[in-house]
Amino acid sequence: MNKQEGERVVEFFIVRERETSIATNGSEYISLTLSNKDGIIRAKLWDVTEKEKEWLLKRALIKVDGLITFYRGQRQLTIQRVRLVTEEDEIEINDLLNHANIPREDLWQELRMFIEDIDSETLRELVKTLLRKKEVREKLTTIPAAKQYHHAYYAGLLEHIVTLCHASAQLLQVYPQINKDVIMAVCILHDIGKTKALSDPVVPDYTTNGELIGHVVLSIEMILEGAIEAGISTDDTEVLAVKHCILSSHVNDSLQSGVSSKTAEAIFFQHINKLDNQLNALFMIGTDANEDWTFSPMFKRRMYTNRK
Repeated sequence: MNKQEGERVVEFFIVRERETSIATNGSEYISLTLSNKDGIIRAKLWDVTEKEKEWLLKRALIKVDGLITFYRGQRQLTIQRVRLVTEEDEIEINDLLNHANIPREDLWQELRMFIEDIDSETLRELVKTLLRKKEVREKLTTIPAAKQYHHAYYAGLLEHIVTLCHASAQLLQVYPQINKDVIMAVCILHDIGKTKALSDPVVPDYTTNGELIGHVVLSIEMILEGAIEAGISTDDTEVLAVKHCILSSHVNDSLQSGVSSKTAEAIFFQHINKLDNQLNALFMIGTDANEDWTFSPMFKRRMYTNRK
């Protein structure tokens, strides 16, 4: 959304998040996270009415009339008028989805080629066994990689996976000692637990499993289930290598297992995964920035977005 401060916005949005708060003058207001095909924007509706609180809910399709403001270098929308979408608007939820940069169908075809490029019969069959499940395949190819920060859009997880596969294919030529098949399997399966941790591709939220267990452990559980279904030993050395890469990829995250990287493959994957996550997050804030320096919640500091 390339709008400058003070510019008027009259557009349709999906409500992704909402939170009611009390202003210093005692009146209620709602903080919203809105999205459409142009991206995600934070918004505020001041002096909210009881009726607006009733229908201004997550997943609501709304038409907004507001003004652009900036806070810490990022765009926000101050809503002046808002209403629900009506039949006369002829707007459907698919019209408002912010998609991956490459069409979902093209990404899926690329992913299939990477799967066939896995020489290990064990790992290739493990990946195929998991992706044969329609519910897993549908979620993997539609959900965002995260609720916010990086690849936070429709089919964002699929784009993240395919990007990792491409980056690995190029970089593995420099490090031939690293097991290509393990890396490719990890690129494809490292976030597969998000198919159970995130509830919805349009307005993502955490499921009970996602809140209580987390996507990393869910990924390991699904890999073990897939191995058993495929007749692969859960102690198979290649499967163990894949699990270790996944468990050690978030070693600095206090919410994860804390297993340190102890193989070349784990070190390799930890860094390319972090690289893609951080670069995508920086590109996303750069899209909405109006200044050279913009605060990033992911990095917890101002980042240079080079808007000149």
